[in-house]
Amino acid sequence: IEVPATAFPAAFSARCHASILDNVCAIVAICVDNSSITTAVILAVIFTVAKTFEPLPDDILRYDLKQPFNLQKGWLVWGGIGLVSAVGGIALTGVALSLFSTETPEREVDSLMQLLPLIGTSNISTLSLVGITGILAPLLEETVFRGFFMVSLTKWVPTPLAIIISSAAFALAHLTPGEFPQLFILGSVLGLTYAQTRNLITPMVIHGFWNSGVILLLTFLQVQGYDIKELLQGS
Repeated sequence: IEVPATAFPAAFSARCHASILDNVCAIVAICVDNSSITTAVILAVIFTVAKTFEPLPDDILRYDLKQPFNLQKGWLVWGGIGLVSAVGGIALTGVALSLFSTETPEREVDSLMQLLPLIGTSNISTLSLVGITGILAPLLEETVFRGFFMVSLTKWVPTPLAIIISSAAFALAHLTPGEFPQLFILGSVLGLTYAQTRNLITPMVIHGFWNSGVILLLTFLQVQGYDIKELLQGS
């Protein structure tokens, strides 16, 4: 059987595409495994330490899905308020910084830049990234910074100061000094909504929608043919 010469480039291209996709899926699987293990280990340490201080107040390390629409404590109500506030606050901060900045600095190599090779590569990579950034990361970071660190600080300082300190620590932990103002604003909103509801689901919802929204937006832009690396470098 004679195989047309044009079949070789097509077959080679298909094999390369399959190989790249396999590599991406493997990387995503490793990221999911590592994130899951890290989350489980850190949460286990926190709950073990907290257990030594029992009995704890009912609103400490609380994940409660009840009464989402309660106007005073509802996690969905305050999650929505917090998300709108975060978007507005971060947008205004960006505008203010651009007005006082004489030149546009190159974007730092943060976690988002490191994830660029996986964004929009496949449905599997997109769903995995949304799972990591929209579920695992908020669960871990909100438990650490709001549920543990911020609450611990309230033993020595007033709640507003505890929110400020924990927000600064949250921003610094991302290791991107150039984005400190925006991350501080986000951390402050997360802290304020947690202080209002005493329910970690509230900041987790805000954090999760923020992270996954960024990933989905970048994926959409990638599919539309935009160079998202260039867009981020210019932001």
